[in-house]
Amino acid sequence: MSTIDQTVGAAPPGSRRRRGSDYAELLSRVRQAGLLERRPTYYLVMIAVNAALVTAGWTIFVLVGDSWWQLVTAAYLAVVFTQSGFLGHDAGHRQIFRSRRANHLVGLVYGNLAIGLAFGWWVDKHHRHHAHPNTEGHDPDIAGEALAFTGAQADRRRGAGRLLARHQRLLFFPMLLLEGVALHVASVRALSRSTYRERGREALLLGLHTAAYLTAVFVVLSPLRAVAFVIVQQGLFGLYLGCAFAPNHKGMPILCADEEVDFLRRQVLTSRNVRGNRLVDFLLGGLNHQIEHHLFPSMPRAALRHARPIVRAFCREHDLPYVETGLLDSYRQALRHLHHVGRGVPPAGESASPVEPTGPTGTAARLREAENVDLR
Repeated sequence: MSTIDQTVGAAPPGSRRRRGSDYAELLSRVRQAGLLERRPTYYLVMIAVNAALVTAGWTIFVLVGDSWWQLVTAAYLAVVFTQSGFLGHDAGHRQIFRSRRANHLVGLVYGNLAIGLAFGWWVDKHHRHHAHPNTEGHDPDIAGEALAFTGAQADRRRGAGRLLARHQRLLFFPMLLLEGVALHVASVRALSRSTYRERGREALLLGLHTAAYLTAVFVVLSPLRAVAFVIVQQGLFGLYLGCAFAPNHKGMPILCADEEVDFLRRQVLTSRNVRGNRLVDFLLGGLNHQIEHHLFPSMPRAALRHARPIVRAFCREHDLPYVETGLLDSYRQALRHLHHVGRGVPPAGESASPVEPTGPTGTAARLREAENVDLR
């Protein structure tokens, strides 16, 4: 069951200046708690552990040799690739080091070299998402290229695209199996542009990853087993990565492009936390603390759990919804939203208009009337 500490109604009395100062107040509390300080020791341990896991995986791959048991190794390496991606994500947000250059180098290693992702392209795309989460026309993650996230996107589709939208709830997880391939293709397309910054270095690292990966697979395995290994490893990599990001915003309110919402409320209203212990933190790369991550993108992963009670209390004080749920329920909410959008059924609290009403009042109405939600 979801938990919402409070609901936000009409805009509270006070000027825009007061709203702008709300985030400054929260930032001050978090900074005083020392939660924005870098944690190099923590990350050095994480990097060492990740390196050991990568080394162990490829060592096992070589020792097992040409066997169908390599599909188990493929599943293991899919997990390791995703964990490497989480470290690249943290570097992209400059969580690891204070130095921009040091974080960038770590990002290139984990993005381009380790998993075959164009780091510069991803950083630009991801930062646009952080600036305008769940905002039509601004958030590239809800652009509607594959899935329809709004009624307007679904209505514009015809033929196969319309059919996909109608069944996107059922197709969501199968489509995630292609997410890894989609990221590789998007990376190559980005690097093919002559205007791409650091094009040569990133292309070289990406090429080294691709050459080393395919050479190892096709030298050790027979052609059929090599193809099966790549399909399983890349498919599960995409599935795991997609499952880590899916609970964060899907099914949360979508803002109009011209919506006037201050930074604090824009981040809180559109984000959802996933409850869990430190194992959940590890499996989801800390992204289960999505509200805190969006409010403080440069906060080290290990500090997000400690920021949670501060942010939650602050939201309660300011009548802001702080949405938390379990992992499985987060998927249920995301799938329900995709189903409603694809079938043209307005989600709870929204009208039948193709463009969702999403001001603070509309957001609160949606949250209040959402199915199976406890208001506390």
